[in-house]
Amino acid sequence: MLKNKEYNEIAIGEIVATDFRAAEIFKNAGIDFCCGGKKSLNNACSEKSIDHSVLVKQLKELENVPINQVQNYNDWELSFLIDYIVNTHHKYVLKTLPELVFYTQKIASVHGSHHQELIVVADLFQKINAELLQHLKKEEEVLFPSIKEVIKNSSAMAKATIISEISRMSSEHEFAGGAMDKINEITSNYLVPEDGCNTYNVAFKLLHQFEDDLHVHVHLENNILYPKALAL
Repeated sequence: MLKNKEYNEIAIGEIVATDFRAAEIFKNAGIDFCCGGKKSLNNACSEKSIDHSVLVKQLKELENVPINQVQNYNDWELSFLIDYIVNTHHKYVLKTLPELVFYTQKIASVHGSHHQELIVVADLFQKINAELLQHLKKEEEVLFPSIKEVIKNSSAMAKATIISEISRMSSEHEFAGGAMDKINEITSNYLVPEDGCNTYNVAFKLLHQFEDDLHVHVHLENNILYPKALAL
């Protein structure tokens, strides 16, 4: 864990990149460690009206517990990290997107007259679907091969591609993360109402799982892969 700096001044993304166990602490506090990873702990706590000393205490307690090396993503070689992102997170997203488009539209059509937020949810997720499909394709066909190319032979053309693509990819992460934040907010953290049917329950459970996966997915790219690729 980070011992030689003041936690308040360190970017949240850097804290989680150094010790992924910190992600759970930030998640429980409602602090975004992926798209909001560049904020300092102090600023993030101020925005959420959270006592930062409580989080600092929890983070420091992690220093006394051995790190799970399986989740020590920051030490992985970039090529291995890329393959992990594709085989774990990209595959999950591609499998889950069509299911969630179907379920969100279904519950909007059945329950939307009494729960109009579901119409907003269905519209937002349709936009997330369109954005992520082209985003993942561009990463797998352009950005990730360019990173691997630079690792192999320091290609100047590949380096230029990395710089331009990461700038665009980061903004697309902001959109997807912001849209999921909005869905979380208007559904009261995926709270199914009393008149919710089984499909309603399935849709909200899948949305919650999708959001959790997206947070880790974006963290691995924004806070670990992208900075290291730009430093090549």
